[in-house]
Amino acid sequence: MAASCAVVTLGTFFKPTPSSLKKHKLIYKPRNSFTISATTSSSNLTQQDAPASSSSSTIKQTKSFSGKAEADVVVIGSGLGGLCCAGLLARYGKDVIVLESHDLPGGAAHSFEIKDYKFDSGPSLFSGFQSRGLQANPLAQVLDALGESIPCAKYDSWMVYVPEGEFLSRIGPTEFFKDLEMYAGPDAVLEWRKLLDAILPLSAAAMALPPLSIRGDLGVLSTAGARYALSLLKSFAQMGPKGALGATKLLRPFSEVVNSLGLKDPFIRNWIDLLSFLLAGVKSDGVLSAEMIYMFAEWYKPGCSLEYPIGGSGAVVDALVRGLKKFGGQIYLKSHVDNIVIENGRAVGVKLRSGQFVRAKKAVVSNASMWDTLKLLPKEAVPKSYEERVENTKQCESFMHLHLGFDAEGIPEDLGIHHIVVNDWNRGVDADQNVVLISVPSVLSPDLAPPGKHVLHAYTPGTEPFQLWEGLDRKSAQYKQLKAERSEVMWKAVERSLGPGTYGPAIEAGKDSFPGHPTPIPQLYCCGDSTFPGIGVPAVAASGAIVANSLVSVSQHYELLDAVGI
Repeated sequence: MAASCAVVTLGTFFKPTPSSLKKHKLIYKPRNSFTISATTSSSNLTQQDAPASSSSSTIKQTKSFSGKAEADVVVIGSGLGGLCCAGLLARYGKDVIVLESHDLPGGAAHSFEIKDYKFDSGPSLFSGFQSRGLQANPLAQVLDALGESIPCAKYDSWMVYVPEGEFLSRIGPTEFFKDLEMYAGPDAVLEWRKLLDAILPLSAAAMALPPLSIRGDLGVLSTAGARYALSLLKSFAQMGPKGALGATKLLRPFSEVVNSLGLKDPFIRNWIDLLSFLLAGVKSDGVLSAEMIYMFAEWYKPGCSLEYPIGGSGAVVDALVRGLKKFGGQIYLKSHVDNIVIENGRAVGVKLRSGQFVRAKKAVVSNASMWDTLKLLPKEAVPKSYEERVENTKQCESFMHLHLGFDAEGIPEDLGIHHIVVNDWNRGVDADQNVVLISVPSVLSPDLAPPGKHVLHAYTPGTEPFQLWEGLDRKSAQYKQLKAERSEVMWKAVERSLGPGTYGPAIEAGKDSFPGHPTPIPQLYCCGDSTFPGIGVPAVAASGAIVANSLVSVSQHYELLDAVGI
């Protein structure tokens, strides 16, 4: 069986401030919220000592569930996938409730606030919120369907610290060439141009079907196939025979595209692996070409930009909750689901920890991970083949987080929001203690910190070995010593970025595939980063939309597509 996965949040970890950071006055360190869960993405697990929510939405919190005893659909967990699914179901007119164990909505994307400092707990690199039409980001399409929008600050760069040096990396079709010329040489420039020339045309095929058109039954032949057949044919015609042949690799590992182009420059290969890892938690030999090509289309085309939601990731969660409630849906926090109830082989509802039974007349949708969902099911109801596949699916390693509040005095005025530190290319971007991601979102969204202050979120992205932490007493000297030792890499990265004065199964494309949304148990579905199309904000939003679409008629699905103009 795969090892469990954990989230290590070093919020209250105290150590002597590095000398070069002392003048920045690390004035606030949030309290400890060290959490161990079966997977990092599960939102149906209780977090101890949870901080106050930064959500502005009015949400019912309950120890003894006081909601309705039944609904059309019960959604377990309020991660982005679950909220997208629930919101669209409410938009379709279904009676839907979301049950969340945590006292905050949003799953891995939730934010928390203490003493006027607001912190993201998960994703901080966003794009496509303002996109519309066929090629819009899946999350943008869901928000559009719910009549919600999110104010964003736009930017086009992040700081990169790699063995070759440090530079400001800009997205867009031309700016990155200057960095390549300086740090990697002319061969790297030629290979990068060759890559863009080959894959950007493929984006027409990768984006020809809007994610909101997909459903999990044969109705997809109508809502996706027939409705968008012309745009598909047009995209293939524009690519020509060679491009159309390349499009057949969209569901293959991206490394196959890279290898077919004969790209050998070490910096280019490492950079591609880094982008793949940031996007999906695996290197280029494990990520789907379609995911990477979609990302390249958003980041390396003329006029592109990155976007940070004003108010942080909590603003995204708030918008989805508003949309859910606008159409009559409900969300209940502190409502832990103990098990999924099966009658006559079908999922008919859930039993809460408080003992109440909530009936689902049409379906139960689990936004918990595949491993947590399996634990919620009676063993005798699960086919052996399904159980073995879940248990044998490799899980990603743990995330280790550091949240800081600090005085902005002495900090450069042009400090950017994102900083990526790679210590050693030879170890690989997926090696532990090698890559650190840092976000200072208050430079774009000042409301996240008091005047004259900043908030910072640093983390190691799914590379922290869980077995180092498993079974340790958090009050023990051994635990505190390990905390100090393992966090040193993040402190050094923070020191480097501020100057001398952020997730799911590790499934590799081509070797295995993300599970679909139906389960072997009738009326039980899954969404989130344990399901197709995989890890990342756009992917989990798409997964939730696919499940919602699958639970309504084709005619209702068509009406929604017409309503949002796609």
